[in-house]
Amino acid sequence: MKFLTPFKTAPLMAAVIIAKAHYPALPTDLTTPFQQRLAIYGPNSVSIGWNTYTHLDESCVRFGTSSDNLDHVSCAVGESTTYPSSRTYENVVILKNLTAGVTYYYKIDSTNSTVDHFLSPRTPGDKTPFSFNAVIDLGVYGEDGFTIKGDKTKKDTIPTINPALNHTTIGRLANTVDDYEFIIHPGDFAYADDWFLSLDNIFDGENAYQAILENFYTQLAPIAGRKPYMASPGNHEAACQEIPHTTGLCPDGQKNFTDFMHRFGQTMPTSFPSVSTNNSAKILANQARQLAQPPFWYSFEYGMAHVVMINTETDFDAAPSGQGGSAGLDGGPFGTQNQQIDFLKADLASVDRAVTPWVIVAGHRPWYTAGTACGPCQEAFEDILYTYGVDLGVFGHVHNSQRFLPVYDGTVDPAGLQDPKAPMYIVAGAAGNIEGLVSVGTKPEGLAFSNGDDYAYATVKIVDENNMEIEFVQSTTGEILDKSALFKSHAERFIRQ
Repeated sequence: MKFLTPFKTAPLMAAVIIAKAHYPALPTDLTTPFQQRLAIYGPNSVSIGWNTYTHLDESCVRFGTSSDNLDHVSCAVGESTTYPSSRTYENVVILKNLTAGVTYYYKIDSTNSTVDHFLSPRTPGDKTPFSFNAVIDLGVYGEDGFTIKGDKTKKDTIPTINPALNHTTIGRLANTVDDYEFIIHPGDFAYADDWFLSLDNIFDGENAYQAILENFYTQLAPIAGRKPYMASPGNHEAACQEIPHTTGLCPDGQKNFTDFMHRFGQTMPTSFPSVSTNNSAKILANQARQLAQPPFWYSFEYGMAHVVMINTETDFDAAPSGQGGSAGLDGGPFGTQNQQIDFLKADLASVDRAVTPWVIVAGHRPWYTAGTACGPCQEAFEDILYTYGVDLGVFGHVHNSQRFLPVYDGTVDPAGLQDPKAPMYIVAGAAGNIEGLVSVGTKPEGLAFSNGDDYAYATVKIVDENNMEIEFVQSTTGEILDKSALFKSHAERFIRQ
């Protein structure tokens, strides 16, 4: 990029700063909750995170199964956290001992908060069909989002999205709130490190960065405060990747995943205790719990699904955003040597397919893509996913939609979608951000669907123990761009190929 010649007069620079740091207005009551986010925290627990514009000595949430009778309360004392350059404080409360599959109502303690609600997590092994969405590479730039108009009457109340910030994907997630039970978002939130793309921000990068974060997470809150929002990191959470040689312009909150850790570090789970009757599975699951490092790598179970969130940025050999990595970001490490790899092996080995037949692994950078593939990611992870019979890999980073037939080591599984041994892979990076979409280039072997023209996300439907459906949904219209069905026999309880 080309940098502008600095302004010669301080008053003019001040005018630019004042005019272009589009911070949300401060509330009268600084304890007002903003940027709410839920997460599946355990088999019978949910975390509730939110930000305030002041430190809270005690954070409390009142909840119950009726909006008129919030007869339970959970609190955390003295755990508000912040970092230099941030205007806000992160607060987290864990709601425990929830009855599975029940609508709970909750209210964050403040003089200026409202009652919202969520569906408590389904018990591992519950055979009820359900859907979840994969939304990756999602961000807006202040009020310059991708707008959508229209509304629908649904069984559930539709979350209210600020019209000025009504991004197409977030708007579609609001309008279809009955149709899915949680969201996974493996990487690239807000795109605050792209603040320099608006040249008016060039002299106010720190404030512009924070303002974009505040606007984005406030915009996302009607969704993330209603549906569990499961996060893992991408390259845009790492550091000043867009301007690596101008460290003086890099806000502290933009260095080494700082905002990401503060925002999600206490809300994501480790991994679940095994409910298998097999003792080896219980031991392996306990090992995985000790090796998990949320929000970077962890797992959770929901009904018929075991979902693993991995970190494609750091903590493996030649990790692109790690120390000495190709991206030049020098992030991490966030664990000991091989900790993430050892976690993944133990976690996948512990999965009892009689309880959770479907195994999904989600990360940011893909190695099967009609774009730039992550070779070190493939070297680190692909054999593990194949060995332990992972059914679906969900990735983003490339800003379009792609679906691959089941593939391993560059060879398409001859079984196709009918009981393959290799994982099926999708790229769901078209949710929408200031960088826009990327056209689909050369189509590699196994690419069954691609679209670089529409903002979209993926829906994964767990139909039963043997059938999964995957749809790519156009964010603007709700049109189904692609639909596929994967059959797996899941005949073996513990898979090692």
